Amino acid sequence: MKYAIVNSGVVDNIIEWDGSSEYQTNGTLIEADANAYIGGVYADGAFVPRPPELEPEKTEEQIQEEADRASAIAKLEAIGLTESEIKALSSGV
Repeated sequence: MKYAIVNSGVVDNIIEWDGSSEYQTNGTLIEADANAYIGGVYADGAFVPRPPELEPEKTEEQIQEEADRASAIAKLEAIGLTESEIKALSSGV
């Protein structure tokens, strides 16, 4: 079974342990669940789930590339090309 080594409410490590044999640690051993992760928080008797990862901010180049792509697609649609024709020309834009 997996156990978290917790110090001051923070998960220092996660180990495999049978829960009964002698094991020396400088923290509290708490049976881990799916929310336990190294660096995570243990509070009020439960592991706090990992916060969702934020999507990184787009660079100016990425923003310009998306704008250029949208502009090109709009121009192709304006001259009557279908979505499948545009995809064929742009390799899946």
